[in-house]
Amino acid sequence: MSKSLSRVKHALEAAGVTAEVLEMAEGTRTAEDAARAAGCALDQIAKSIIFHAEETGDAVLFITAGGNRVDAAKASAVAGEPLGKAEAGLIRAQTGFAIGGVAPVGHLSPIRAWFDPRLTEFDVVYAAAGTPRHIFAIAPDLLLQLSGAETADFVI
Repeated sequence: MSKSLSRVKHALEAAGVTAEVLEMAEGTRTAEDAARAAGCALDQIAKSIIFHAEETGDAVLFITAGGNRVDAAKASAVAGEPLGKAEAGLIRAQTGFAIGGVAPVGHLSPIRAWFDPRLTEFDVVYAAAGTPRHIFAIAPDLLLQLSGAETADFVI
């Protein structure tokens, strides 16, 4: 088992969450791939979008519904500083995950995070579990709590 997948499973278990981690042979690199593999609606996929906070230098996380796109101006306003593209090295260093498998929980370092309210319209959402082939199902309110995110309007 990969270290990334193990970290996500441990984070869920440490929080007392029983979540089945699903391995998808066809991969889950994109929200569309994940929704197809899980057999769910596109917006039930909780995408982890990482930006580079230009003043602090940190990575910041926006957890959004699969069909939504993060609006850079709104996201910058929510974060309180200009945001730019996060390079793979920053993402890996702060979260411990590679692009395509960034989970909303189990990061190496604390991360500021915001949550798309669209996700709360579902009973269950699916999030990356640390690899491009693994996802887990979770109630959105529980995901919001575990991620430490704040609900905010940051989508187009």
